[in-house]
Amino acid sequence: MAVLGTPQGSTVQQRERIDKTRLSVSKPPEGATDAERFLPMLDRQIARRGVPPRQTAADGGYASRDNLKQAKARGVQDVAFHKKCGIAVADMVKSQWVYRRLRNFRAGVEAGISVLKRAYGGARCAWRGLDHFKAYIWSAVVAHNLMLFARLKSP
Repeated sequence: MAVLGTPQGSTVQQRERIDKTRLSVSKPPEGATDAERFLPMLDRQIARRGVPPRQTAADGGYASRDNLKQAKARGVQDVAFHKKCGIAVADMVKSQWVYRRLRNFRAGVEAGISVLKRAYGGARCAWRGLDHFKAYIWSAVVAHNLMLFARLKSP
């Protein structure tokens, strides 16, 4: 999970898999830290898919021993936090190789968010309200996807 924060306090979480990208917009409670938002995001993902993800990678702000323990209790096999915060890699994932792969995958997700922020105006949303914010972000995502389609070369 990668996160794009906005001035109004709304959050965009981008979840990517090899075959598809999911963009989720939510309004966290006032003053909630990243560590406090990790489990609700995970629960929402489990509710949508019906099963927990096999692996998840998250920014260091989400790292805590409690989040690791709760994610494992929910059925996630490998949980990779970018900053370890005193948690051993062996406690998070089954091998150093898996940790490196998940960490690098998360870096790729962050690159996608960076494109939305730099090229499509996602860094600052002047529209008020969560519904307007969602429309603003979705328009940036659609514009980005149209550019990707335009760059495709026919076989």
